[in-house]
Amino acid sequence: MNASTPPGKPNQALLRHLRPTDLKAAAQLATQATHGVINLVEGVHRSVHRQLGLSKSAAPEQTGGLTGQIYRGIRGVAALVGQGMDGLLGVLLPLLDDPATHPEASPQRDAVLAALNGVLGDRLVATGNPLAQAMELRVDGKVLALSAPDALKNQLGEAVSPHVVLLAHGLCMNDTQWRRDGHDHGAYLAESLGCTPIYVRYNSGRHTSENGRDLALLLEQLVAAWPVPLQRLTILGHSMGGLVARSAVQVAREAGLAWPGQLRELVFLGSPHHGAPLERAGHGVDVLLGVTPFTAPFTRLGQLRSAGITDLRHGHVLDADWQGRSRFGSAEDHRVPLPLPEGVACFTVAATLAAQRGLLADRLTGDGLVPLDSALGRHQEPSRRLVFARDSQRIVYRTGHLDLLSSPAVAQQLVDWLGDSAAPDA
Repeated sequence: MNASTPPGKPNQALLRHLRPTDLKAAAQLATQATHGVINLVEGVHRSVHRQLGLSKSAAPEQTGGLTGQIYRGIRGVAALVGQGMDGLLGVLLPLLDDPATHPEASPQRDAVLAALNGVLGDRLVATGNPLAQAMELRVDGKVLALSAPDALKNQLGEAVSPHVVLLAHGLCMNDTQWRRDGHDHGAYLAESLGCTPIYVRYNSGRHTSENGRDLALLLEQLVAAWPVPLQRLTILGHSMGGLVARSAVQVAREAGLAWPGQLRELVFLGSPHHGAPLERAGHGVDVLLGVTPFTAPFTRLGQLRSAGITDLRHGHVLDADWQGRSRFGSAEDHRVPLPLPEGVACFTVAATLAAQRGLLADRLTGDGLVPLDSALGRHQEPSRRLVFARDSQRIVYRTGHLDLLSSPAVAQQLVDWLGDSAAPDA
């Protein structure tokens, strides 16, 4: 609230970015957060009692006796409040939230939702929270009509081309954020190559392989509904988007889907093929907090981070990389090696904050989030290496992770690669 806002009145600029349904979702999150705080406090209480030999509770993180009854009572009150809010909002929202009153989405709201989904997206899905984002294919901020070629043709108009470039965003981002500092790689490629850019929006807090499976199915619908014969499909993935793209190709080929037959190029911008140090550091914090019984309950705070984030520890792409294992357990790399797809021209751009190439630059964190080796597919184990041709790699200097989205050098490199790329022999 700014100084010009009268006391007791909401900021009108803020309200323009909110929808009535956001209230119900926020109330649900608040109830869950309340339960989380109660559990955290009781966990510390239990640890102290156990160290003093006072605990009689068999449950590892619950207190017993009168203390336990008090905590259960607090939980009961929180549950009643949550149910009361749900009931009230359930009556009011159908009267207030008419989709016709929200013809255009707010970019600010979309950015907040994308970040929230990146951090808690798997939890939003598990609890049925309406803030959980479904995967969509979009153009100009609108969801594509994939029901029939005529509907898609009417929506795209003259923008239909036999060459589609699909752009997949990274963690905590959305399709509109491909535009950065006035530049959009999709629009630039459309102008330079005459292709049609299509943008995917997805919940980046879900497992990468789950998003890959959904993307594979959506692309099958897109190819079937494309108004003209599709001759060429290119996927451009930034950061996590590159991992989702690799997952989608593998899923589609295993399922015998049609669209991989039109896939000609995969282009990665700062994709953490072998993980990102920040997530590995987050796992290290979990381990340190779990060392003593007094700090162990606080590991829950670190373990709020989503499945999508923990997948970035080593660069998970397949279900087998994570299924049957605790996300916060072993720090070892359990991935099933997955090479680059055969018959597809693969390109990668890695960024570094360093001013020039050198031994020190290679050892630094790369673009601030993804190391050079990870973005270039290098690995000490030969079975895990992603082999990019020498002329299919590019390192850009003095460039951060998000700067890859607006770098003129990257934009020109994309045009050079895709303009010269021919369909490889299958």
